[in-house]
Amino acid sequence: MLITVDGRPAYAYTGGKPFDARLPVVVLLHGAQHDHSVWILQSRYLAHHGHAVLAVDLPGHGRSEGPPLASVESMATWTLALLAAAGVRHASLVGHSMGSLIALEAASRDDGDVAIDAIALVATAYPMQVSDALLAATRDDEDRAIEMISLWSLDTAHGGYSQKPSAPGPGFAVMTGGRRLMHRQKAGVLHVDFAACNAYRNGDAAAAAIRCPALFVLGANDAMTAARSGRALAAKLSGAKLVELPRIGHFVMAEAPDRTLDALKDFLPAKATA
Repeated sequence: MLITVDGRPAYAYTGGKPFDARLPVVVLLHGAQHDHSVWILQSRYLAHHGHAVLAVDLPGHGRSEGPPLASVESMATWTLALLAAAGVRHASLVGHSMGSLIALEAASRDDGDVAIDAIALVATAYPMQVSDALLAATRDDEDRAIEMISLWSLDTAHGGYSQKPSAPGPGFAVMTGGRRLMHRQKAGVLHVDFAACNAYRNGDAAAAAIRCPALFVLGANDAMTAARSGRALAAKLSGAKLVELPRIGHFVMAEAPDRTLDALKDFLPAKATA
């Protein structure tokens, strides 16, 4: 599905079902150097079980046109504009890594035409600081940066997916798929994304402003956004629900697709808000 936002076409995968804004709307926001496909195992289920799904490609990623946006704040503004353009008045936001910061920022706002009913933050942290070495590599040597990210995004403490050609299902190679996905994105996107995460400083104010229900899904062995940082952020949102998955790293949706989906199914609103 193509939606025009700020004069440019933006792509959103609808899970194999026609988009119907009268259903409970779920927006799935990918992380740095990714696109909508990271949510493929969750988006299809939700779309075929009573939800209207928009798994978006952020600007400059995947099939969405335009340059990548340079700040979390501008990505949140874009997300709300996309929902307004799609005729959505109420939505739940689910974000992974960088996408979790976008969801956090967007949900904190009360100045638009779209109300956020719930947020689910997957593999999140605030601040989402990037090491100097990795940030420099994203700018100067993308191939090296992608290898670093591939190793650090999966559980290594227990001989996880990064240590062998293991997978949650036949024909699904977690590390190879993640590496190939990152190589598909346009040159320069990686550094813009990581710099935006590193520079975001409104997390505390955003958390204080949020009134909707919140879910945190964390990998206990996440080396990119440590679970302790996710727990600290969750403590700042009143009544937030926390699900921490043992032996799981940063790429939670691929390493634990069923457990991620179960957490979302139990949390997301099942009926549309009038």
